[in-house]
Amino acid sequence: MINAHTKVVNVIDDPLFKGYGRLIFPTAFGRPSSSMTLSQVGQLLIYHNYVNTDVTVDVIRELEKQRMEGTKIFYDIYTEDEKRQDPEKRDTGLFFFRGNKNAPFAVICAGGGFYYVGSIHESMPHALWLARHGYNAFALVYRTRTADAACQDLSRAISFIFAHKDELGVDTNGYSLWGGSAGARMAAYTGSFGPVPRAAAVIMQYTGYSLYTQQDPPTYACVGGRDYIADWRIMKRRLDCLEKCGISTEFHMYPNLKHGFGLGIETQAQGWIDDALRFWERNRKA
Repeated sequence: MINAHTKVVNVIDDPLFKGYGRLIFPTAFGRPSSSMTLSQVGQLLIYHNYVNTDVTVDVIRELEKQRMEGTKIFYDIYTEDEKRQDPEKRDTGLFFFRGNKNAPFAVICAGGGFYYVGSIHESMPHALWLARHGYNAFALVYRTRTADAACQDLSRAISFIFAHKDELGVDTNGYSLWGGSAGARMAAYTGSFGPVPRAAAVIMQYTGYSLYTQQDPPTYACVGGRDYIADWRIMKRRLDCLEKCGISTEFHMYPNLKHGFGLGIETQAQGWIDDALRFWERNRKA
């Protein structure tokens, strides 16, 4: 039974996750220590805070449950030929958390400063939460070499989902892009300049990204007031600019929180994702 004392390497090496177990956790620092447990995963997430062990365990249990039932949970977004030409593309892909058949989908990009991908804290928990509310959700693992490469991976992931919508059982109308920190930059940039049709909503957590266009999707943003990586004022200023362009926005600042709060369980931000989902739902119907 997966619990707080389960070794991280045992999850990585679990035959159920053959071929992609290493992508569940940040591996930019190499293979985790053989003694590291799920309760210590926060040590791998140097730019994140408030890593909740119960959330981590819940995600791994759900992934294990789905695989034991024979459900496919991981999808490559690049072909073998493409991965041979660029071996870094082997460390990309989509973890799929299924909601209702033919429900809308979201793609969530975790942050990590384009140094690591903090999916276990900042995209998989979000995807699982959305799936439990009936939506289809994908946690993207992307290349961290450059922001450009990461955004290329996000665009490719969206195109992959559209091309395989029948196999995946998703509705491609009114999809949303989510992200935290570096992942929020990816979501915002791709929302502005990425594939057509564009997203119905972009959901951003704590990033200092400031570019925008008059065609940006409706944008929700939340951030902590004690975030010394992403200044809340920069986020608010960008949303004010979007509002002046006639674009729907929603902004939340939690005064006592630091960077990288993820779902914000047991913090001031707990419940932010309910607000974000309502924002997406309103703008899907607009």
